[in-house]
Amino acid sequence: MDIVIRDAEPAEYAALGEITAQAYLQDGLLDFGESDAYLGELRDVAKRAAAAEVLVAVEGGRLLGGVTFVPSGGVMADIAGPGEAEIRMLAVDRAARGRGAGEALVRACVDRARAVAGCERIVLSSQRTMHAAHRIYARLGFTRTPERDWNPLPHLDDITLITYELTL
Repeated sequence: MDIVIRDAEPAEYAALGEITAQAYLQDGLLDFGESDAYLGELRDVAKRAAAAEVLVAVEGGRLLGGVTFVPSGGVMADIAGPGEAEIRMLAVDRAARGRGAGEALVRACVDRARAVAGCERIVLSSQRTMHAAHRIYARLGFTRTPERDWNPLPHLDDITLITYELTL
């Protein structure tokens, strides 16, 4: 079967939110585990879909994962500036990893960014331990931008997100 990338449907929001939350929890990406405030954001796909584009990877009717694509100037952007789109909250169900869903989701975001008038770059933030995602970004031509690395929780010194960009 082939992996299909398409816009998320409202009936899938709860399932995608749980896939995203569990991916972050199971990979140890939330400093405060089940009590991490970011968990609510990860689960709130409806909120993301109201402000950005939420894409899903589906294979044979099974939801594998998703990503949030923030077009140039979108309110969900963390680091994107003028002329930049942003990728956020890429997650693939642990049981579905290694089959190309993550890469297909990133490729779809790149394609969408290329279709946005005036968009010159696509950017993203990642945690240092997301090595599989980093390999995808490198394969697709993204480069590290250490000058853009940032801390979403300045009161906690040990949380620095690393950044990547792809010039379109």
